[in-house]
Amino acid sequence: MGPLSGLKVVEFAGLGPGPFCAMVLADLGAEVISIERPLPQPPSARQRAGDVLARGRRSLVLDLKQPAAIDVALRLIDKAHAVIEGFRPGVMEKLGLGPETCLARNPALVYGRMTGWGQQGPLAPAAGHDINYIALSGALSMIGPRGGKPTPPPGLVGDFGGGAMLLAVGILGALWHARGTGEGQVVDAAICDGAALLSSLMYGWRGTGQWSLERGRNMGDGGAYFYDSYVCSDGHCIAIGAIEPKFYAELLQRIGLADDPLFAKQWDKSRWEERRERLAALFATRTREAWCELLEGSDACFAPVLNLDEAPHHPHNRVRGNFAEVDGVVQPAPAPRFSATPAAPCQPVSAPGAHSRELLAEAGFGADAIDSLLAQGAVHEAVA
Repeated sequence: MGPLSGLKVVEFAGLGPGPFCAMVLADLGAEVISIERPLPQPPSARQRAGDVLARGRRSLVLDLKQPAAIDVALRLIDKAHAVIEGFRPGVMEKLGLGPETCLARNPALVYGRMTGWGQQGPLAPAAGHDINYIALSGALSMIGPRGGKPTPPPGLVGDFGGGAMLLAVGILGALWHARGTGEGQVVDAAICDGAALLSSLMYGWRGTGQWSLERGRNMGDGGAYFYDSYVCSDGHCIAIGAIEPKFYAELLQRIGLADDPLFAKQWDKSRWEERRERLAALFATRTREAWCELLEGSDACFAPVLNLDEAPHHPHNRVRGNFAEVDGVVQPAPAPRFSATPAAPCQPVSAPGAHSRELLAEAGFGADAIDSLLAQGAVHEAVA
């Protein structure tokens, strides 16, 4: 099921953005084979179920330090449309699994590479994490309280938005090219590049003098009183985003401030702080639920701020089917929605090596060869 049905992807399992990209492709119907490394202690069933990013694919465990395992990987890649890997630059080449080798065997292959700094550049060999990549891109400088230090979001801007999603787009773009020409290529997806791209709007505003480098002074970063979150009397929060004049007027009318002269000139920044204080005091007089009853579903651009336990139970999310429970773990459902080729429901996470034997057989290995690969430790099976 899904629009990518028939697409074959080989993923070299890693952490964060690579697995998320593979999950997105699998959610949309791609057949993803995850090549995992042997672990001294396999994860428990509960731990594996919680590894949501690994859902929806078949698992094969290979010890890539053994030449026989490299041969298995190459045999799988020969039949694939795309590869996803997230090692440091040069690691796959040292293993004998680099793009030059793979494209020579499978010329139409799309070879997706996920790194923080990219395949080239002064920082390419260096270690790093999401916070470092979004710092270099300029994105981190915009996130955090006014007068305070930058606050890193939990992987959203870098690993998953700037990294995994851009890699998925890149792979699909390269696949379109390969479909028409038979020519494969390498997709170099760097998180620092993608995080910069996600900041395009703000870079544009900065270039025309509409974005202050001081956090909390802009429309969109908490600077505008009509685009911010507020604490209610019960300690829960609500979010207001009434930017356009008609939505702003709707908000004021519903909360009883339509005739207050203080709120007459929405874009007069000289009075933003005074208005914020008034709104903060007002929203603190009622519970979040009371504000939901008054504002939710209107054109006031309102929503309650829900935590990870609350969001799956909101009526809108329930009607949309935005969350699912698989093996006791609540998780986001596949998105976006397709009218003609809907995605399958959330799939469970397989144990490492659960499909080792069947994948070897599909790759053309006979029973004796499979037994030999398992006996020498080049391939591992799931632990019962």
